Amino acid sequence: MSDLKKIISELRSHANPKCVQGMARFGINPKNTLGVDVPTLQKIAKQIGKNHDLAIKLWNSKIHEARILAALIENPKLTTPAQMEKWAKEFDSWDVCDQVCMRIFDKTPVAYLKAAKWSKQSKEFVKRAGFALIASLAIHDKKAKNEDFLKFFPTIKAQSTDPRNYVRKAVNWALRQIGKRNPALRIKAIKLAKEIEKINSKSAKWIAKDAIRELQQKKFKK
Repeated sequence: MSDLKKIISELRSHANPKCVQGMARFGINPKNTLGVDVPTLQKIAKQIGKNHDLAIKLWNSKIHEARILAALIENPKLTTPAQMEKWAKEFDSWDVCDQVCMRIFDKTPVAYLKAAKWSKQSKEFVKRAGFALIASLAIHDKKAKNEDFLKFFPTIKAQSTDPRNYVRKAVNWALRQIGKRNPALRIKAIKLAKEIEKINSKSAKWIAKDAIRELQQKKFKK
């Protein structure tokens, strides 16, 4: 399956307006959204296979589910830095942002550079992408050294005061995932969280308390 019109038609055949309403309640942008669930998108993605050119076309359709499908079929080896910048600037929903970061961007050679850059940007979903990328790298890059993540600590602390919900949740996510990598990083992540907790900011205190609560669980202490 490689015909764009047929794929878009297939997506529309699975449209569910009630599902769109439910997605909106979870903070997913309902604009250009069909209400197709992820399992259905994964089935379609398996039929398509990896296809860089088609992923670009699906993304440019601006349809919410088509963009998630683009993340499922894109080949990270063919993803360019310019493409990453373009897609990041066009993020308008947290789920698309996270899917792209977890499935494509964290597998590119410039992943750490983009994470460092985007996490300091002002645009909400670009900044979220930076921290979502840090979290994704912490989960998926098994060969990374502790220092690769410790360098993000100053940015995590500096951006912890951002009150925007999609940003603060991503900052929290990044901090927690770094702490889950190994005992040494867990200790350092908890220490950072305690520093953040002292900042006079509701956002910072929430980020810190939630991270401390999770990282101090017995399963991580072991």
